[in-house]
Amino acid sequence: MIKIKEAVIVEGKYDKMRLKGVIEATIIETNGFRIFKDKEKVSLIKKLAEKQGIVILTDSDSAGFVIRNYLKGMIAENKIKNAYIPQIAGKEKRKDKPSKEGFLGVEGIDEKLLTEVLSRAGVTLCDSISDTVSVKNITVTDLFNLKLSGCSDSKKRRNDLLDYLELPPYISTKALLEILNSLFTLEQLKTLLDTLNC
Repeated sequence: MIKIKEAVIVEGKYDKMRLKGVIEATIIETNGFRIFKDKEKVSLIKKLAEKQGIVILTDSDSAGFVIRNYLKGMIAENKIKNAYIPQIAGKEKRKDKPSKEGFLGVEGIDEKLLTEVLSRAGVTLCDSISDTVSVKNITVTDLFNLKLSGCSDSKKRRNDLLDYLELPPYISTKALLEILNSLFTLEQLKTLLDTLNC
């Protein structure tokens, strides 16, 4: 498994599941074309791009390129790395038939090829956790200690934070931890919460 500094942007949950077995990185789904109407997700991707850079890894079909071009149009070029999978005919195991264009998507690509594709894109590899942009030091216990969970006013505090970050209020604790650890250290989060009076 390789550790990557940049956040990796993929189209869907199966792509994300496939990558989790290959890389250690922040992986964000666009949920296909829903990204066009999801202002919170766009805001998150922009924040990640600014903080650590992003790698766009969409399918090699026309839909994948539409999503890729949409993202490229909103983020500074120097914050994006593009990883392209080859057009390989076939279908994913979970599907009854091939996609409309007949090519494997990210979820159908083997580990070796995915690693090569990311390497060709020029991703920044990390030798250790300390090399990554954000050391994952914010825990569920920290959310409790910061009164973002388990307290009578936790919901309001959490919603104030999510509103500031332009994230949806229904985001899971696991997803929130992943995002917070991508954007902040524990000390930075404490400072932000003080500033927001959360």
